[in-house]
Amino acid sequence: MSSHDFLSTLSSFSSNPCFVLDKAIPLQKYVPIDLSVNNHHLDSFNLESSVAWEAYITNYCKVRNAQVAFGGYLEKRNIYKRSNHFNAAHLDSERNIHLGIDLWTSVETPIFVPLDGVIHSYANNTNFGDYGPTIILKHEINGFTFHTLYGHLSMESIENKKIGQVYKTGDHLATLGSSAVNGDYAPHLHFQIIIDIENYHGDYPGVCSQSNVTHYQTNCPDPNLLLRLA
Repeated sequence: MSSHDFLSTLSSFSSNPCFVLDKAIPLQKYVPIDLSVNNHHLDSFNLESSVAWEAYITNYCKVRNAQVAFGGYLEKRNIYKRSNHFNAAHLDSERNIHLGIDLWTSVETPIFVPLDGVIHSYANNTNFGDYGPTIILKHEINGFTFHTLYGHLSMESIENKKIGQVYKTGDHLATLGSSAVNGDYAPHLHFQIIIDIENYHGDYPGVCSQSNVTHYQTNCPDPNLLLRLA
């Protein structure tokens, strides 16, 4: 199956959304959020402060009567400027384009498996601004192998895990971590689809530079093919 055929298969896999958060949260309680360089409301607080970010997102959801704020695929963001993990000497190499979808919600929110799969790998990515505890699942549809990544988890989420451990759709996988362990962010899930995992284990770039966005956009298709949030 070609990558194009895979995308068609993935988009038609289910007529219903695949859930990574509790199904008890109705889709009406999800609201899109813009965290891009074009959102000048973000200019009013310290981008380096996870406390300020959490207050902004909490208030954003509250005034919209929402429980989850979502978005960010291929979004260019300024938040990564705070961390040397994403910066480079040349602007065209600065990593600031987001490759997954973020689901901003409460700490300790349970995460569920959207598709049958097995654990490919897991790790605690401890760079400032990185994923923190991370799990990668491997899936197969019609003979085509791909992966999903879950970042910014709690430390407990990667305890007692085993490579090859089997999960069925809807199984509990993890919980969201606090800023103390999740790379210093407001609580959220980074969910990403990856076709070719290359030689990565427990990690894969979730942010890329403008100079290589074409490659990563091809290898990391829009997670809304599964989540169907927008």
